[in-house]
Amino acid sequence: MTQPVSPPRSGTGKMTPASEPPAWRTLLFRADVRTFSLLGVLAALIVIGGITKPDAFLDTRNLQLVLTQASVIGVVTVGMTFVIISGGIDLSVGAIVALASVWATTVATQEYGFTGILFTAVIVGVGCGLVNGVLIAYGGMVPFIATLAMLASARGLALLITDGKTQIVTIDGVLNLSERDAYVLGIPPLVLVFAVVTIIGWLVLNRTTFGRRTVAVGGNAEAARLAGIDVRRQRLYLYLLSGLCCGIAAFLLIALSGSGQNTNGNLYELDAIAAAIIGGTLLSGGRGTIIGSVLGVLIFTTITNIFALNNLQSDVQQIAKGAIIVAAVLVQRRTASTTT
Repeated sequence: MTQPVSPPRSGTGKMTPASEPPAWRTLLFRADVRTFSLLGVLAALIVIGGITKPDAFLDTRNLQLVLTQASVIGVVTVGMTFVIISGGIDLSVGAIVALASVWATTVATQEYGFTGILFTAVIVGVGCGLVNGVLIAYGGMVPFIATLAMLASARGLALLITDGKTQIVTIDGVLNLSERDAYVLGIPPLVLVFAVVTIIGWLVLNRTTFGRRTVAVGGNAEAARLAGIDVRRQRLYLYLLSGLCCGIAAFLLIALSGSGQNTNGNLYELDAIAAAIIGGTLLSGGRGTIIGSVLGVLIFTTITNIFALNNLQSDVQQIAKGAIIVAAVLVQRRTASTTT
């Protein structure tokens, strides 16, 4: 007679089913399902756009426009994704974009040409991120309150600088970035910048200790501290990263619109948070993907484009966005409940 084979045991002595897959494989499977689901939604939207307005929506220039518009908010969303994964939030990204855009387009700044505008936009974004990071990481302020204060302050300062007027860009090097002559193999330069930021963001999150520390802080800050991670410094770096992305986005917006306005970046914070959420980033922190967030941006931008081409009212568009956000959060909660 054959001896019965006992089930394998884990290192803790607990019984482990032989058919149970490793945890990393389960997480990878969920990420793949989420990504393919988002791709399916995006494909469905493209089909809808192609059916409702085939000549306009599928036109090459319109598709280039969709990607270009997605580039600005997309860069902001990359930074926001890192912040949310760490368990934080940044409500000031839209206001920072506005402040950076108007500060970089003043007459005094434009005297320094292309480099002056780019440098000013980036340094203003990083400076605002530094203030947020210091208040949150070392001042002990709740991220919601600190970034809300930055939102109000940056909007006010942007209005003060412009006096409510639009600042026109006169530097050809900046304006030419949005011209078709500057396209590389039919791809707008702004889209290329977005692609580079996305790739770098993915590599940092998935292939560096910085990314692993970000996930650890968002998953359990106290456990991360006990493991030797400087949680406060990590949070400071994350808000610096968010500010950097806002500065880059401000420069892209300047090149796209040819101007700086205190109304720039309106509701960017909501769009970036929404894109990250439907992309699979948990608001509670500890999990998120750059690819998912980028797909979220493309989905929202495509929805906006389809509504505009079909002359549908913006209030219906906002309702549709709200429904998508609610559905994404419900899916997240269902997924979380099934894993516990």
